[in-house]
Amino acid sequence: MTDQDRDGTYGTEKQPARSRRRFPGISSRAYEHPADRSALVALRKLSGFDTVFKALSGLLPERSLRLLFLSDSVRVSEAQFPRLHTMLLDACYILDLEKVPPMYVTQNPVPNAMCVGLDEPIIVVTTGLVELLDEEEMRAVVGHEVGHALSGHSVYRTVLLFLTSLAVKVAWIPLGNVAIMAIVTALREWFRKSELSADRAGLLVGQDLSASMRGLMKMAGGNHLHEMNTDAFLAQAEEYEAGGDLRDSVLKILNVLPRTHPFTTVRAAELKRWSESRDYQRLMDGHYPRRDEDKDTKVSDSFRQSASGYAEEVRTSKDPLMKLVTDLADGAGDLGGRLRDRFTGGNRPNGNPGTGPEGPSGGDGRG
Repeated sequence: MTDQDRDGTYGTEKQPARSRRRFPGISSRAYEHPADRSALVALRKLSGFDTVFKALSGLLPERSLRLLFLSDSVRVSEAQFPRLHTMLLDACYILDLEKVPPMYVTQNPVPNAMCVGLDEPIIVVTTGLVELLDEEEMRAVVGHEVGHALSGHSVYRTVLLFLTSLAVKVAWIPLGNVAIMAIVTALREWFRKSELSADRAGLLVGQDLSASMRGLMKMAGGNHLHEMNTDAFLAQAEEYEAGGDLRDSVLKILNVLPRTHPFTTVRAAELKRWSESRDYQRLMDGHYPRRDEDKDTKVSDSFRQSASGYAEEVRTSKDPLMKLVTDLADGAGDLGGRLRDRFTGGNRPNGNPGTGPEGPSGGDGRG
């Protein structure tokens, strides 16, 4: 695809009347969430890791998946879903992914998309998603899935699907099920972070934050944009994070554990924060790590960045549990009183508000 193709009309699709930056040689490290990045760097450095997964591929239903999509879905091409095909080529061009992954549209009313496969990634989108999103929103989704492919997420997603299925089959074995579910839980936590990474890749491809926000809102509330408001939607994320007390914090953890994706409002808020960050601006200015430097990346550096990222999340979080952790880390006294405040929304049993370094804590649980 040439620059002229990118800026003009090609295939059956008219490109947006705006220029979009391309990122030659970009490394997936440029957009990956710190926790996602450190895990991937460590796995890539692990000696024999690729060999193990090649051996494991014989046990995984990858070949069956390919045949299933080929026989019972529609393969995107110049002849079928040409607009999606053009978006796929465009996303691969912008992120400089040389090998374009096969893409299928499968009949399913539930809006969804995924990127799976060990040897080669496969992108699958449902008819529900195609019918729900407009062109620019769909462009961000295609970029999201291409980001998964560039990062190599499809390998670990396939393993996660396999292990989840295996856990169900060996549920009658007490210790076996516990061991597998421990791995599945860890993989899910990593995969939730990888979704945040892919959202960033989608923004790099579409380069339209409002389209990314609209797509996430539609995933949450359906095709009723005239009834929705971006600021109000983001306010929900703020309320979700900051509201309640420690009991709500525990419930949040329990609610998210079985999920492979973060909650939609949380994804929207995370993406908006990243779009306003210095890292994003530097990337858009052309300053980003190249994939030919990936081999020189140190695992220790990635883990330090991951730890720093988590520490920043805890420090800036308004969640009652995270604020308690921050208070304890800062050496705040009266542990018993603080725990009581967090569990009761800020009110002491005698009705007197708790006190701390920040003064009286109100009854809204923000502390």
